[in-house]
Amino acid sequence: MHSEIHPSWKTVLAEEFLKPYYKDLTHFVENEYNQHVCYPKRNEIFSAFNHCSFEKIKVVIIGQDPYHGPNQANGLCFSVNDGIPFPPSLQNIFKELEKDLQILYPSSGNLERWADQGVLLLNATLTVRQSAAGSHQKKGWETFTDAVIQKISNQKENVIFLLWGGFAKKKGAKIDRKKHIVLETGHPSPLSANRGLWFGNSHFSKTNQYLKEMGKKEIIW
Repeated sequence: MHSEIHPSWKTVLAEEFLKPYYKDLTHFVENEYNQHVCYPKRNEIFSAFNHCSFEKIKVVIIGQDPYHGPNQANGLCFSVNDGIPFPPSLQNIFKELEKDLQILYPSSGNLERWADQGVLLLNATLTVRQSAAGSHQKKGWETFTDAVIQKISNQKENVIFLLWGGFAKKKGAKIDRKKHIVLETGHPSPLSANRGLWFGNSHFSKTNQYLKEMGKKEIIW
Protein backbone atom coordinates (compact mmCIF):
# COMPACT_ATOMS: atom_id res chain seq x y z
CA MET A 1 0.00 0.00 0.00
CA HIS A 2 2.81 2.40 0.85
CA SER A 3 4.89 1.55 -2.23
CA GLU A 4 4.18 5.01 -3.68
CA ILE A 5 5.12 6.98 -0.57
CA HIS A 6 8.03 9.45 -0.89
CA PRO A 7 11.45 7.76 -0.30
CA SER A 8 12.25 10.04 2.67
CA TRP A 9 9.17 8.72 4.49
CA LYS A 10 9.93 5.12 3.52
CA THR A 11 13.17 5.46 5.48
CA VAL A 12 11.65 7.23 8.50
CA LEU A 13 8.68 4.85 8.76
CA ALA A 14 10.44 1.62 7.69
CA GLU A 15 9.88 -0.17 11.01
CA GLU A 16 6.24 0.98 11.15
CA PHE A 17 5.48 -0.71 7.82
CA LEU A 18 6.65 -4.05 9.26
CA LYS A 19 4.41 -4.03 12.33
CA PRO A 20 1.45 -6.44 12.53
CA TYR A 21 -1.14 -3.65 12.89
CA TYR A 22 0.05 -2.07 9.64
CA LYS A 23 -0.24 -5.37 7.78
CA ASP A 24 -3.81 -5.74 9.11
CA LEU A 25 -4.56 -2.15 8.08
CA THR A 26 -3.24 -2.77 4.57
CA HIS A 27 -5.46 -5.84 4.28
CA PHE A 28 -8.50 -3.90 5.52
CA VAL A 29 -7.93 -0.97 3.12
CA GLU A 30 -7.40 -3.28 0.14
CA ASN A 31 -10.69 -5.06 0.87
CA GLU A 32 -12.57 -1.81 1.32
CA TYR A 33 -11.30 -0.35 -1.97
CA ASN A 34 -12.12 -3.59 -3.78
CA GLN A 35 -15.65 -3.84 -2.41
CA HIS A 36 -16.77 -0.20 -2.00
CA VAL A 37 -16.20 3.29 -3.37
CA CYS A 38 -13.59 4.83 -1.06
CA TYR A 39 -11.73 8.13 -0.88
CA PRO A 40 -9.26 9.47 -1.70
CA LYS A 41 -8.19 7.58 -4.83
CA ARG A 42 -5.75 4.77 -4.09
CA ASN A 43 -2.81 6.69 -5.57
CA GLU A 44 -3.63 9.72 -3.37
CA ILE A 45 -3.79 7.97 0.02
CA PHE A 46 -0.27 9.20 0.83
CA SER A 47 -0.48 12.54 -1.00
CA ALA A 48 0.30 14.52 2.17
CA PHE A 49 3.67 12.72 2.39
CA ASN A 50 4.43 12.89 -1.33
CA HIS A 51 3.88 16.64 -1.54
CA CYS A 52 5.84 17.26 1.65
CA SER A 53 8.95 15.13 2.13
CA PHE A 54 10.32 14.55 5.63
CA GLU A 55 13.18 16.97 4.96
CA LYS A 56 10.86 19.74 3.81
CA ILE A 57 8.49 19.86 6.81
CA LYS A 58 8.11 23.31 8.31
CA VAL A 59 4.48 23.19 9.46
CA VAL A 60 2.09 20.37 10.41
CA ILE A 61 -1.71 20.74 10.35
CA ILE A 62 -3.69 17.83 11.78
CA GLY A 63 -7.13 16.91 10.47
CA GLN A 64 -9.41 14.01 11.34
CA ASP A 65 -11.01 12.16 8.41
CA PRO A 66 -10.98 12.56 4.61
CA TYR A 67 -14.10 14.10 3.05
CA HIS A 68 -16.52 11.32 2.08
CA GLY A 69 -18.37 12.97 -0.83
CA PRO A 70 -17.60 12.31 -4.52
CA ASN A 71 -14.36 13.85 -5.84
CA GLN A 72 -13.73 15.90 -2.68
CA ALA A 73 -10.79 14.24 -0.89
CA ASN A 74 -7.32 14.41 -2.40
CA GLY A 75 -5.19 13.05 0.44
CA LEU A 76 -4.50 16.38 2.16
CA CYS A 77 -6.48 17.41 5.24
CA PHE A 78 -9.10 20.15 4.67
CA SER A 79 -8.19 20.22 0.95
CA VAL A 80 -10.55 19.53 -1.97
CA ASN A 81 -9.89 18.93 -5.64
CA ASP A 82 -10.11 21.84 -8.07
CA GLY A 83 -13.64 22.70 -9.14
CA ILE A 84 -15.23 21.25 -5.98
CA PRO A 85 -17.28 23.61 -3.75
CA PHE A 86 -15.48 24.44 -0.51
CA PRO A 87 -16.79 22.54 2.53
CA PRO A 88 -17.76 24.76 5.52
CA SER A 89 -14.50 24.22 7.48
CA LEU A 90 -12.41 25.16 4.45
CA GLN A 91 -14.54 28.27 3.90
CA ASN A 92 -13.80 29.35 7.47
CA ILE A 93 -10.08 28.62 7.04
CA PHE A 94 -10.03 30.89 4.00
CA LYS A 95 -12.05 33.61 5.77
CA GLU A 96 -9.51 33.65 8.61
CA LEU A 97 -6.66 33.64 6.11
CA GLU A 98 -8.18 36.60 4.26
CA LYS A 99 -8.65 38.56 7.50
CA ASP A 100 -5.29 37.59 9.00
CA LEU A 101 -3.06 38.32 6.01
CA GLN A 102 -5.29 40.68 4.00
CA ILE A 103 -5.05 38.44 0.96
CA LEU A 104 -7.78 37.60 -1.52
CA TYR A 105 -10.08 34.71 -0.71
CA PRO A 106 -8.54 31.78 -2.67
CA SER A 107 -10.24 30.58 -5.84
CA SER A 108 -9.05 26.98 -5.42
CA GLY A 109 -9.62 24.71 -2.43
CA ASN A 110 -6.75 22.47 -3.48
CA LEU A 111 -4.07 22.91 -0.80
CA GLU A 112 -1.28 21.19 -2.71
CA ARG A 113 0.22 24.68 -2.98
CA TRP A 114 0.69 24.69 0.81
CA ALA A 115 1.97 21.11 0.96
CA ASP A 116 4.59 21.78 -1.72
CA GLN A 117 6.05 24.52 0.49
CA GLY A 118 6.53 22.25 3.49
CA VAL A 119 3.11 22.10 5.16
CA LEU A 120 2.25 18.51 6.10
CA LEU A 121 -1.55 18.30 5.86
CA LEU A 122 -2.07 15.16 7.90
CA ASN A 123 -5.41 13.49 8.52
CA ALA A 124 -5.55 11.09 11.48
CA THR A 125 -7.34 8.56 9.26
CA LEU A 126 -6.18 8.47 5.65
CA THR A 127 -9.13 6.71 3.98
CA VAL A 128 -12.94 6.59 4.19
CA ARG A 129 -15.85 4.80 2.56
CA GLN A 130 -18.13 6.97 0.40
CA SER A 131 -20.93 8.67 2.38
CA ALA A 132 -19.83 6.96 5.61
CA ALA A 133 -17.95 9.41 7.81
CA GLY A 134 -15.51 7.73 10.18
CA SER A 135 -15.94 4.32 8.53
CA HIS A 136 -12.17 3.65 8.49
CA GLN A 137 -11.49 4.86 12.02
CA LYS A 138 -10.00 2.50 14.62
CA LYS A 139 -8.56 0.18 11.96
CA GLY A 140 -4.93 1.17 12.46
CA TRP A 141 -4.61 4.54 10.74
CA GLU A 142 -4.57 6.42 14.05
CA THR A 143 -1.67 4.29 15.30
CA PHE A 144 0.19 4.99 12.06
CA THR A 145 -0.37 8.76 12.13
CA ASP A 146 0.53 8.91 15.84
CA ALA A 147 3.85 7.32 14.84
CA VAL A 148 4.29 9.94 12.10
CA ILE A 149 3.78 12.78 14.61
CA GLN A 150 6.15 11.09 17.07
CA LYS A 151 8.88 10.70 14.42
CA ILE A 152 8.60 14.37 13.47
CA SER A 153 8.72 15.41 17.13
CA ASN A 154 11.72 13.18 17.88
CA GLN A 155 13.80 13.65 14.75
CA LYS A 156 13.22 17.29 13.82
CA GLU A 157 13.39 20.68 15.51
CA ASN A 158 11.42 23.93 15.29
CA VAL A 159 8.46 22.49 13.40
CA ILE A 160 5.28 24.57 13.82
CA PHE A 161 2.26 22.43 14.72
CA LEU A 162 -1.18 23.97 14.18
CA LEU A 163 -3.71 22.11 16.32
CA TRP A 164 -7.27 23.09 15.45
CA GLY A 165 -9.95 21.73 17.77
CA GLY A 166 -10.06 19.17 20.57
CA PHE A 167 -9.28 16.18 18.40
CA ALA A 168 -6.08 17.72 16.97
CA LYS A 169 -4.97 18.90 20.43
CA LYS A 170 -5.35 15.36 21.76
CA LYS A 171 -3.53 13.96 18.74
CA GLY A 172 -0.65 16.39 19.31
CA ALA A 173 -0.37 15.79 23.06
CA LYS A 174 3.01 14.01 22.80
CA ILE A 175 4.75 16.69 20.73
CA ASP A 176 7.92 17.87 22.48
CA ARG A 177 7.09 21.53 23.11
CA LYS A 178 10.66 22.35 24.13
CA LYS A 179 11.80 21.58 20.57
CA HIS A 180 8.76 22.66 18.57
CA ILE A 181 6.23 25.48 18.35
CA VAL A 182 2.61 24.47 19.02
CA LEU A 183 -0.27 26.84 18.24
CA GLU A 184 -3.76 25.80 19.37
CA THR A 185 -7.23 27.13 18.60
CA GLY A 186 -10.80 25.93 18.02
CA HIS A 187 -11.82 23.87 15.01
CA PRO A 188 -12.76 25.80 11.83
CA SER A 189 -16.10 23.97 11.54
CA PRO A 190 -19.16 26.25 11.75
CA LEU A 191 -20.13 24.67 15.09
CA SER A 192 -16.91 25.87 16.70
CA ALA A 193 -16.32 29.01 14.59
CA ASN A 194 -19.79 30.39 15.27
CA ARG A 195 -19.10 30.12 18.99
CA GLY A 196 -16.08 32.40 18.61
CA LEU A 197 -13.51 29.63 18.91
CA TRP A 198 -11.87 29.94 15.48
CA PHE A 199 -11.84 33.43 14.01
CA GLY A 200 -9.06 35.78 15.06
CA ASN A 201 -6.51 33.06 15.85
CA SER A 202 -3.98 34.63 13.41
CA HIS A 203 -2.23 31.28 12.98
CA PHE A 204 -1.13 32.06 9.43
CA SER A 205 0.64 35.32 10.26
CA LYS A 206 2.07 33.85 13.50
CA THR A 207 3.46 30.87 11.57
CA ASN A 208 5.16 33.15 9.07
CA GLN A 209 6.55 35.33 11.86
CA TYR A 210 8.13 32.28 13.50
CA LEU A 211 9.54 31.08 10.17
CA LYS A 212 10.99 34.52 9.52
CA GLU A 213 12.62 34.58 12.97
CA MET A 214 14.17 31.18 12.22
CA GLY A 215 15.53 32.44 8.90
CA LYS A 216 13.24 30.12 6.95
CA LYS A 217 11.18 30.99 3.91
CA GLU A 218 7.66 32.06 4.81
CA ILE A 219 4.65 30.13 3.50
CA ILE A 220 2.72 31.74 0.65
CA TRP A 221 -0.69 30.77 1.99
